[in-house]
Amino acid sequence: MERVPNVTRADAAAAVRNPLAFIAARWTPAPRTVQRAALSALVMSVIIVVTGGAVRLTGSGLGCPTWPKCTDDSLTATSEMGFHGAIEFGNRMLTYVLCAAVGWAIIAARSQKPYRRGLTRLGWAQFWIVMSNAVLGGIVVLVGLNPYTVAAHFVATSALIAVATVMWQRTREGDAAPRPLVGQSVRQLVWVLVAASAVLILVGTVVTGAGPHAGDSSEVPRMPVDWETVTKLHAVLAWIVVTLAFALWFVLKAVDAPRGPLSRTRDLFLVLLAQGVIGYVQYFTDLPEVLVGLHMFGSAVTWIAVLLVLLSLRERPEPTAGAPGPADRAQGAAGVAVAGPR
Repeated sequence: MERVPNVTRADAAAAVRNPLAFIAARWTPAPRTVQRAALSALVMSVIIVVTGGAVRLTGSGLGCPTWPKCTDDSLTATSEMGFHGAIEFGNRMLTYVLCAAVGWAIIAARSQKPYRRGLTRLGWAQFWIVMSNAVLGGIVVLVGLNPYTVAAHFVATSALIAVATVMWQRTREGDAAPRPLVGQSVRQLVWVLVAASAVLILVGTVVTGAGPHAGDSSEVPRMPVDWETVTKLHAVLAWIVVTLAFALWFVLKAVDAPRGPLSRTRDLFLVLLAQGVIGYVQYFTDLPEVLVGLHMFGSAVTWIAVLLVLLSLRERPEPTAGAPGPADRAQGAAGVAVAGPR
């Protein structure tokens, strides 16, 4: 059994000054560890969508009536607050789990050798989105579940999922310059698909903001739009996205595209079909909470599938031996004595 080295005063000072660099100097994770850390952050981003939906669908949005405390006199939910207090406080606690997952992804990315600055920045981008969205979530409570702030809260989470998806994909690639696998016209079609999907999500937040599930049993204001009209618009946009995905698959087959883009497009099409079935069933069955929750989960999965289609259109192999890549150029700045997180 190896003897654990003593931590000197200089080591302690370096750890306080720049803990990430201190850890990176003493630990090198395996590539699979970095991939799993990035995936854990992505999974937690989707889970927070599901639990946030559970808060709204159970009418627990004001289970903790204030923020950052649960009540004016207590940091935590009390037994008198019952089921709704437990649900809302539990969702708040999961934010810390999300922070831990993102922190783990940052540490793993920062410690990888050679150092990959871009990967670490993607981890930090997730951290700041989580922090901003936590404050926004507090504002949602303080303004009594105003539907516009609720919509912004969901959009911010979708941005978090986007960054987490990109980071997860980047952990499985090298740092060489991206090399396109398809022609420009196909890439343009995919960007149209991504834009249409983003609009679909935005309109979905309006459907939520105008719909009956306000998030609390009290009188919560709704968006002043006709719910039936905006729901039909949401359905039309969904069909546009499905049509674009179907067309993309045929185009990729016609140009004999590599297997990666074809597989990702097929997966997206299947996810869209499942999401469409759930959407129509919930519409014609008066929006049962379970199906609405499944639809919110499907929205997150659909967004990930769309982004993976976009990311599959290029490959980034490892840099050629002897050619300095971005990680090699940044290696000289990775000393423990340099202050500040990177």
